[in-house]
Amino acid sequence: MEKTVRPFSVGHRDILAIALPASVAFITVPLVGIVDIAIIGRLGSAALLGGIELGAVSFSLLFAMAYFLRLGTAGLVAQSIGADTPDGGLSHLVRAALIGVGFGMLILLFSPLIQMAGLALFAPPTQAVRDAYLTYLEVRIWSAPFVLLNFAFLGWFYGRGAAKTGMMVQIFLNLINIGFSIWFVYAMNWGVAGAAAGTLVAEILAAMAAMAIIFLQTAGKGKARALNLKQLLETKALWRLFDLSRDLMIRSLVLSGCFAFFSAQMSRTGEITLASSAILLNFMMVTAFFLDGQAQAAEFYCGKAVGAKYKPAFIQSWHLAAFWGLGVGLTLFIFWLVAGPFLIDFLTTNPEVRAAAREHLFVASLISFTGVLAFVMDGVTTGATLNVLVRHGMIASTVIFVIAAFILEEILGLTGLWISLHVFLIARGIIFWFGVKSRLNSLFD
Repeated sequence: MEKTVRPFSVGHRDILAIALPASVAFITVPLVGIVDIAIIGRLGSAALLGGIELGAVSFSLLFAMAYFLRLGTAGLVAQSIGADTPDGGLSHLVRAALIGVGFGMLILLFSPLIQMAGLALFAPPTQAVRDAYLTYLEVRIWSAPFVLLNFAFLGWFYGRGAAKTGMMVQIFLNLINIGFSIWFVYAMNWGVAGAAAGTLVAEILAAMAAMAIIFLQTAGKGKARALNLKQLLETKALWRLFDLSRDLMIRSLVLSGCFAFFSAQMSRTGEITLASSAILLNFMMVTAFFLDGQAQAAEFYCGKAVGAKYKPAFIQSWHLAAFWGLGVGLTLFIFWLVAGPFLIDFLTTNPEVRAAAREHLFVASLISFTGVLAFVMDGVTTGATLNVLVRHGMIASTVIFVIAAFILEEILGLTGLWISLHVFLIARGIIFWFGVKSRLNSLFD
């Protein structure tokens, strides 16, 4: 049977139309926990602040395991768009949404075990911190099904190239979170429970808003009518989603483990080093979210090209995303070198921490370059649903990272540890780059 090729072209404007709003949307992601911390921090209680900070970290780790719902859905929907399927990828969204709700219900079912694991992992130093931590968990954990639904919905929006819609949903979520959290904490005097309740309400309303938007996008266009139970339960499609989800979950867990290892190594060098590295890691996080915008553009257009069976558009998307990634990286590198010292002084008043952070500002800022290929290739591989390459490449680059960390830290001390993080990113980018090149022809056979 002769394959159907659907040619299309990708230009600079196409990449930026997705990358810029996606970057803005991604930067709002950590605000959910940060807003809760900021609001409780104004109450002046160190115990409440400590408890809610541990709670925010717990949910970040927990939900990171289900981030495959966004990545996998976006890649599969983009391929459906390229292939011009009758349902426009809606079946992938419905499957992901059902998995999200199911996974969320399991989180609720096992919430006592999750609380016990959190207490064992973080070991709150006082009873007051422990009580605040448990209060936050007990309320916010009810948001789990809605958080995972929102992952699937964002995957749908980004898989369709509707980055502005995804951005608006994320902004809406955070505005609602801020408003309700302030009301519950200050007007209702609910304390930590109020901050958690504000986040819960925000996730519910964001999910409802996203569902309404998706209904308007699909109603009357035949997509919903193209769905049926037999199609949703198609064995081949379910196994494909299972394989993709499993490998992307492994990818997320390994990636989280790398940064946990890095932080653990930092903590062994003393509290000053740990505090300074925490500041610089926040700088790196902002850089990562900006570069993720280019990855999202690559994911959409590379996925669309695979669905359309059109190799030239795949290569265009891949190379243009890398080009703009380097442009964004250069801009951020200059920004961190110029503004970094002032931001360090703003974030801490401790002179020793300031000095330590300044000492390693340059080497930390290099992620603006070393991270470009890694992030862009994340988008290329997930868009093409090369999940086995993602899994193997992440594991291989992690092994390289750990070996480099032990060797370079022994030779260069703390600077060597920072360099090893760049080795990890560079190795990941190179492995993915050559992995995609080796599979390029088979993708379009």
